Amino acid sequence: MSIKLINIGFGNIVSAGRIIAIVSPESAPIKRVISDARDRGMLVDATYGRRTRAVVVADSGHIILSAVQPETVKHRLQTRDASPAEEAE
Repeated sequence: MSIKLINIGFGNIVSAGRIIAIVSPESAPIKRVISDARDRGMLVDATYGRRTRAVVVADSGHIILSAVQPETVKHRLQTRDASPAEEAE
């Protein structure tokens, strides 16, 4: 059993198996989720001071802010998921 890791930008890595959702930070409900996570101490800011472009929701309740687009994170996740299947062939 191997742990799959996903780069969310600037060398920051998240366990792919712990990701529930990758969303855009633009909507009011997501902004509330971010604010609530900050208040609870469950916010991880991995933007290095740059604009937040993706919000990663983990199964542990942590909210992770990323400076890369949600589509980029999704592509990295899909590419990583395809790798073991290709190895099996």
